[in-house]
Amino acid sequence: MKFEKYDVIIVGSGVSGLYAALNLNLNLKILMLSKKELTLCNSALAQGGVAAVMDKKDDNYDLHIKDTLIAGGYKNDMDNLRILVEQGPTDVKNLLKYGVEFDRRDDGSIDLTLEGGHSRHRIAHHKDSTGYEIVTSLIDSVKKLSNVTVLENSHLVAAEKDGEDFYTAVYHDNDYSYYTSKAVIFATGGIGRVYDFTTNSAIATGDGIQFAYNLGAEIKNLSYIQFHPTAFADRENRECFLVSEAVRGEGAYLLNCNKERFMHKYEPERKELAPRDVVSKCMMEEQKATGKDEFFLDISYKDAEFVKNRFPMIYSRVLEKGYDMTKEPIPIYPCQHYLMGGISVNGQGETTVKGLYAAGECAHTGVHGINRLASNSLLEALVFSRLIAEKINETTAPYEGEDTAEHDFRDPKGEKLPTGLRTEVRHIMQKSYFVVPDIDAAKEYFPRVKEIKEQLETGGYELTPEYIEALSIATCAFIVLNEII
Repeated sequence: MKFEKYDVIIVGSGVSGLYAALNLNLNLKILMLSKKELTLCNSALAQGGVAAVMDKKDDNYDLHIKDTLIAGGYKNDMDNLRILVEQGPTDVKNLLKYGVEFDRRDDGSIDLTLEGGHSRHRIAHHKDSTGYEIVTSLIDSVKKLSNVTVLENSHLVAAEKDGEDFYTAVYHDNDYSYYTSKAVIFATGGIGRVYDFTTNSAIATGDGIQFAYNLGAEIKNLSYIQFHPTAFADRENRECFLVSEAVRGEGAYLLNCNKERFMHKYEPERKELAPRDVVSKCMMEEQKATGKDEFFLDISYKDAEFVKNRFPMIYSRVLEKGYDMTKEPIPIYPCQHYLMGGISVNGQGETTVKGLYAAGECAHTGVHGINRLASNSLLEALVFSRLIAEKINETTAPYEGEDTAEHDFRDPKGEKLPTGLRTEVRHIMQKSYFVVPDIDAAKEYFPRVKEIKEQLETGGYELTPEYIEALSIATCAFIVLNEII
């Protein structure tokens, strides 16, 4: 079987994948796989902004590190955290040359806002759609690169390593194509779709983690899962609209079922500005106290024009749901949001498999500890994807000779995937680990998740996108539950 040669294959087209491509040498032939359209990724959904020490008069690296450590329960990797904080501002400034427009103050400086867990105003933002602004600007820049081929609506369905080279099968345009490369970067996002309800986009099924796991890479702390306290309480849709951390940063109050503030009872100093995991756990305590799972976020006491201008996207989305956030509280409830664990990497994004790299949410750099501080995710995506590119630039020379390579590979055809397996695993995860792990439930359901995983691995199923997502969901659920029991 013939495999087309590329020097680097990037799986994923969020901030990590795009920024890596932009920092790789121009003499490297690069293939970028985008599971859906380029703008459908968790990066594009990031509302709040990107945290970095941009104002050194009022802020410093040690304060940013301290805030990150507090939020992360002091379980953070200090070496990588220092890399993140100290190198981050340069990458944020570097976004400007790619056309990213941050909100500005009257004097022309970047407007820095405050979010939960931060002791200083250090979040650069573009209204309430920072991720989308960054992603679309980077997409425009990547499309100008002659050495990068982008395949949209392309699903990685098989990956193996033979010697120094990786061999991959991709499902694209209802057919299979085959590629080989010296280096592979997984930038595939999180595992939100392992749950019934998530703020993540539809592509977040943990594919990169599953492929890395089956390639022999170390997966670390996959049970470090963040539940965001202020997702819009829409119990009918699997993808829950996020109401940004920045809304609380601008003074919004959390209210219980009686429309009363309650955070002061649990967090008298930080109140609504406590880190996400703390707020979510406080909400669960308040739910026990009141016997009701109704919660609200209220910023209606602020000037209406300020709210509309600061949060135009959130305002319009909430209005579509029948609520005017300038006049009334809006219903919210915790929801699966972010993954702190993942494919274990070092400070240059290298996994335990030579030539395999991981960046962004699918990677475990350790910078977040057990809970991510708001707006550190885009920063991590930028810093470590650039470092990966720098490492590949140092170690990877372009292919020479033929444009294709011969390699034996399994036939992608096979049995039809049974229906309902993904849904069953999602129900199990929602029951076993929501905000805090339910160890009894996890022990009860773990054997069934293991059974589903083994069925998918040995059933001889056709290599379709649906099959890969089912295998990824089952594999990630298996690893998570195995960790917590």
